Amino acid sequence: MTNVFWGQALLVGCGGFIGSMLRFSLHHVMHRLVPGAFPIGTFTVNMLGCLCIGVVLGLVDHRGLLDNSWRLFLAVGVLGGFTTFSSFAFENYSLLAGSDFFKLGLNIVLQLSLGLVFAWVGYEIAK
Repeated sequence: MTNVFWGQALLVGCGGFIGSMLRFSLHHVMHRLVPGAFPIGTFTVNMLGCLCIGVVLGLVDHRGLLDNSWRLFLAVGVLGGFTTFSSFAFENYSLLAGSDFFKLGLNIVLQLSLGLVFAWVGYEIAK
């Protein structure tokens, strides 16, 4: 592996650390502000992550304001550590924007249904 790869991995890792800490903190704050059975912390993190990945990738793709290092740090690192739901949402948006409705539907159905199945299988294995 090259030094470029390790430099990129370090950017992603540092961003991931920041994103994970932000997720943990926001999740905690939201559950204190809005107690109850609804998973408001996860919901808030996922929606904010979706908004942020749209902004970051829009700045990269349409305005050229951020170079690849910033894209890796922010989109893959920080937002990847904050929530992978944002990546899921943006990938689906890209499929929708490209009018690839079959792949869009397939991705949504498979990831949600198989995600639930795999979570259940993992839980059962751990029991």
